[in-house]
Amino acid sequence: MSHKMKLTLLAVGSVVAIALFLFVDLTGNWQYILERRFTRIIAIAVTGAVIAIATIIFQTITNNRILTPSLIGLDALYQLIQTVIIFFYGSTNVSATNQTLNYFLSIGLMIIFALILFKLLFKRGNNIYFLLLIGLIFGTFFQSLSTFMQVLIDPNEFLIVQNRMFASFNNVQTDLLYISIGIILITLLYLLRFTKYLDVLSLGKSHAVNLGVDYNRVVQQLMVIVAILMAVATALVGPIMFLGILVVNVTYEMFKTYKHSVLILATVFVSIIALVGGQFVIDRVFNFSTTLSVVINLVGGVYFLYLILKENRTW
Repeated sequence: MSHKMKLTLLAVGSVVAIALFLFVDLTGNWQYILERRFTRIIAIAVTGAVIAIATIIFQTITNNRILTPSLIGLDALYQLIQTVIIFFYGSTNVSATNQTLNYFLSIGLMIIFALILFKLLFKRGNNIYFLLLIGLIFGTFFQSLSTFMQVLIDPNEFLIVQNRMFASFNNVQTDLLYISIGIILITLLYLLRFTKYLDVLSLGKSHAVNLGVDYNRVVQQLMVIVAILMAVATALVGPIMFLGILVVNVTYEMFKTYKHSVLILATVFVSIIALVGGQFVIDRVFNFSTTLSVVINLVGGVYFLYLILKENRTW
């Protein structure tokens, strides 16, 4: 089957999944219900697309299919930010109750952290694996601080913190969603300048340099783009650690190609199908008894272990 046919099938599957989510069991005040579902479906589609694009860029830079942008430490930093707000100021503080302020505060701190990290480490020779090691250390440190403070806070406030540790599409504010879309569109427009380098970067650093790519500049710009996309997605709905690994590797299995023009579009469709289909099952089958991020992390974690075992057999 050609890549064009596969992309067409994935596009149709995405439309069908969205239609099922929007119109199945549409009873009662259908205008209100449809409006709520439409907001959720946009949030799901945007988040899935952003995480998929960020992950495929990140894996291209690192030349490793089992890595995720979460290793930079942004997810752990987001959890620490939410914990610190509740720990020091309580659940009634404006930064905790005002979702808009919380959103911009989270995005700002995550992007500042990423920029400082990139600025300091890229001066040391642009060693991407050293960057991942430092990001992993910071992520572990942030998680340890979060856990320490969560043990000490009031149990009722601990529940509020716990609710923010997992992604949720049920209470996304419309204004924040449109702001996120605006930031994402600007970032993706900037990304277009560097998409022509992705196919070459997948060959590795030495080949990219030999083919005339300004490796240091391109990788730095792409890492900043990845950080912005992940920060926006995380601040909007919360962290989903294993979604990128899951959908990107499924795309790799479906499309045996190096062309990122195909891979990026395909992984967006796969991500939309996975998230919309998963949310449909959570709503209709499990009756909201769990969250989509828990299921995604469970399935993605199992698939991550499978990938590691598969790589070990290859070696």
